[in-house]
Amino acid sequence: MVRAIILVKSPKKLIAARLRKVEAVKDSFPTSGQFDAVALIEVKELGEIKDVATQIQKINGVERTETMVEVQ
Repeated sequence: MVRAIILVKSPKKLIAARLRKVEAVKDSFPTSGQFDAVALIEVKELGEIKDVATQIQKINGVERTETMVEVQ
């Protein structure tokens, strides 16, 4: 299992709830600071992270994302 955090910049107030609709997103919550929400994701293989990030980027209102992969 590969885990990652995707930081999301969006002016939409309910972006965290929209992120939870993506299958690989295990949790999401709003944040303060440079980004507006965080999505915690889990996938089977490293290559799937790009697909999840692309899905998130297609959500209406998402301006940009930044992905950080857990290193063990």
